[in-house]
Amino acid sequence: MRHFIIGGDGFVGRQLAHDLLAAGEKVVVADIARDNLRPHPNLTFTPIDIRRRETLDALDFGPGDAVYNMAAKMLSPIQIRRNRREFFWPVNFHGVENLLDRMDKAGARHLVQFTTDMIYGHTHDIPKPESARKEPLGEYGRSKLATEELCIKARERGFNITIFRPRLIIGPGRLGILVKLFKLIDMNLPVPMIGTGRNPYQFISVFDCASAAAAAWRGGFPNKEYNLGSDSPPPIRRLLGDLIAEAGSKSFLIPTPAPLVKLTLTILDAVNMPVMDPEQYLIADETCILDTSALRRDLGWEPRHRDEDMLKAAYREYRAAKNGSAVTINAV
Repeated sequence: MRHFIIGGDGFVGRQLAHDLLAAGEKVVVADIARDNLRPHPNLTFTPIDIRRRETLDALDFGPGDAVYNMAAKMLSPIQIRRNRREFFWPVNFHGVENLLDRMDKAGARHLVQFTTDMIYGHTHDIPKPESARKEPLGEYGRSKLATEELCIKARERGFNITIFRPRLIIGPGRLGILVKLFKLIDMNLPVPMIGTGRNPYQFISVFDCASAAAAAWRGGFPNKEYNLGSDSPPPIRRLLGDLIAEAGSKSFLIPTPAPLVKLTLTILDAVNMPVMDPEQYLIADETCILDTSALRRDLGWEPRHRDEDMLKAAYREYRAAKNGSAVTINAV
């Protein structure tokens, strides 16, 4: 069999490719462009654009092959409100339609699909089980929830689709929204928090995401949805305080009144001057922790990396890139 990683030259895709190659598997990375992949005798690259159905004909799936969809539009770079649907939906939803259609024609039936915990919206359960209510707060979460519904319907046509809902994925090589934080720390500026920072705010490491995808393959691609999150996330103020100390920065944390900050950010968003996406700031002071017990029970998966370590690793890679050093997150 072969492992097709759609969006495989991205953050999680590269790590999954590394893990599968290390296990002696044959891997096909499919992405819009090849950037950070290193040559390997068991690695093939196929250029595709998941938004364009005709490009997926280059993927010669077989009935026994495994497919992992990592292609997605994320919350960074930030978009103004009127552009968000056009930004997220062509890749996050219609791209999956195209992929399922190509798999169906080829007789391929095994898919790992990553979505997001943003499908839940506000926190109503601590920790959140997979059965928690789903009320996404923006177009990103809505596009991912629609994708889940699409995949669940595809199961009725004989597909085996494992869906993962990760928290914010961090680790070396991942920047996104973290760039703003890292710049403040580098410039020894105050770091404002939305609220007091006493709430834990769970992440998930890129390495643990890749290991979960591999666990789905080894477990026979169960037709289930699984949360992905770290163990024992620390309070935000401790997480950020430790990072500032690690960086040797003179920055300090500033708690803020969450309702006032959210109102201000909502007004800025309404006048097309967004600082953060509403899906980020509306839950920033909530205790966002996912229940991962189902994944542990069904597939024997365990998160092996702490949020503190992954945030520091991301900062070190940011500094290395800023200084012109090479950035490498795996051995591919």
